[in-house]
Amino acid sequence: MKFEDETQNLKLRMTIIHGLVFVILVVLGARLYYLQVVNGEYYAERAENQRVRHLRIPAPRGAIFDRNGKLLVDSRSTYNIILSAEDMKGKNLSDLVAPLSDGLGVDPDILRERFEQAKSQPAFEEITVKEGAGPADLAWVDAHTLEMPMLLVREQPQRRYPDGGVLAHVLGYVGEISPEQLKQPKFKDYAENPYHPGDTVGQEGLEATYDRYLRGQDGYREVEVDSRGRIQRDLALVKPQPGQDIVTTIDLDIQLTAEEQLKNSPTKRGVIVVMNPQNGEILAMASYPTFDPNLFSQRIGTPAGRAEARKLLLDPLFPLYNRAIRGRYPPGSTWKPLMATAGLQQGAITLKNSHLVCGGGITIGNKFTRCMGSHGAPDLRTAIRVSCDAYFYRLGLKMTLDGIEQMVDEFDLNKRTGVDLPHELVSWTPSREFKARFNPRAPEWKDIDTVYASFGQVYDFVTPLASLRAHSAVANGGRLYVPHLLLEARPVGEIGPFPERPRQVFPQSEPKIINIPEDQHHLVVDGMWAVVNEAGTGTAARIPGFDVAGKTGTAQVVGLGKDTGKNKDHSWFVSYAPAFNPEVSMIALIENVGFGGKFAAPAVHNVYAAYLREHHPELAPPATPELARKQ
Repeated sequence: MKFEDETQNLKLRMTIIHGLVFVILVVLGARLYYLQVVNGEYYAERAENQRVRHLRIPAPRGAIFDRNGKLLVDSRSTYNIILSAEDMKGKNLSDLVAPLSDGLGVDPDILRERFEQAKSQPAFEEITVKEGAGPADLAWVDAHTLEMPMLLVREQPQRRYPDGGVLAHVLGYVGEISPEQLKQPKFKDYAENPYHPGDTVGQEGLEATYDRYLRGQDGYREVEVDSRGRIQRDLALVKPQPGQDIVTTIDLDIQLTAEEQLKNSPTKRGVIVVMNPQNGEILAMASYPTFDPNLFSQRIGTPAGRAEARKLLLDPLFPLYNRAIRGRYPPGSTWKPLMATAGLQQGAITLKNSHLVCGGGITIGNKFTRCMGSHGAPDLRTAIRVSCDAYFYRLGLKMTLDGIEQMVDEFDLNKRTGVDLPHELVSWTPSREFKARFNPRAPEWKDIDTVYASFGQVYDFVTPLASLRAHSAVANGGRLYVPHLLLEARPVGEIGPFPERPRQVFPQSEPKIINIPEDQHHLVVDGMWAVVNEAGTGTAARIPGFDVAGKTGTAQVVGLGKDTGKNKDHSWFVSYAPAFNPEVSMIALIENVGFGGKFAAPAVHNVYAAYLREHHPELAPPATPELARKQ
């Protein structure tokens, strides 16, 4: 038997094994060096993030009150189900649509829309999957923690508005901030309390204007979680700072009465605004029809809520539209007190000689424009009292278009009032430029156009608030205040790391001063007093002991002979009281009902009655049966 020496083979094998072990150790060492030294901080942070989570605690939004401390808007706690981006690494959002839709009863189209918005963000933090989650939803999330650790339940403040759409156009509503809004400077460049995707912000009304006051500063809860994302223990807590409470100028009792007048009007369409003419504080702003802001804060994430919102947007009566600041209407005869004031200022008429011929109308070229009566040659006081159109035709011709434009500029009728609500429109007022746009086939301004512009038709389209502001300046002797709805934003004390939020008030500037000599002012006011108290066109607004001064207006929507049915004239009444020392001013417009003295003036009477029951009960007239039931 031959012996074979395998020592050399064994040595070779051992050398190969040693080499392989060495190479493996070098690779492992290099990898450990890369992980622990080169990228040590990065992986340490990732490991810590898998162990420690920061759970945002949304801050309660500030409440909104009326001037007497009555609560208008507050927030209540609900539960939202959110999807955390922290646990979505390596997962596809599209794959979650079907299970979340089935398990939580969410419309898959809504989920897809939210997921697409999140994908458009460079780095989204979270996505709201369902608002107002119920017990069954919370149980479903808890049962699916293992396969869906990215789902979290969060207690969330939810906005609650008055029932019946009360004050909807003033208060506005909140909603989730959109990707487009996040790019806007007012949201993007706010370093003190930055906005994030998923945040709730004011979208309309006071909620939008004073969002930075009402919005609080979120806190957070630092927790330790296990590998499955389950919370093991709390590590730290930073409490959220609530938003500032807002106190408005609104008087809820007067507001409710104003809304009731519009709701009970023949067409259920119109606007009533009540203001303090001595400082611009708005006591009531009612626009009808109205809408339910709770739709946008509570139901918009459901299929039924989306359908309701679409119906509102397509409604031909425009319930989302605040008629006080966005409605532009021919003012009709409510234009006349402003014309009278300007005519006296410009010397077109004087105190000693204010008579102008009526003649039943006026002929310009081959066009006869009639007056609604035959008033001889009235003085200014009588012309205002009986609402003589022909008087103001001739006054306008004496003032000329330049004089009318001067009046418009003096009363800021060609500017926004500056009210603290978004989306206010500017009135359209007489000018050569406006006629050229309005009637491009005959752009040249003629005397007949001046006639039309003199009594609030054809070339005059004013917002109710702009008209009320101008008449309030006549009422108080020439001070044009900025109308506003904010009294104060109450302070919030320091909480945790957040700075104190001080008291804020409306930044009221000095009023614009209009030079109305006292004797001229007295004559115009006396004429408006006679409208209500001396068998004028506005006697339905009369309240014994409370000298209401006012002017009716019947504004044509279409030409004579066609003003029937839905094309009936608009009914106006603008007023203030007491006449020579006013503390409250008011304008009412009821759409397509006819004569101003028959519809708008009685509505104003009832709102004045509500004001008097609160401020001068000894002067308050007996309540109508309908108002008595409300008390």
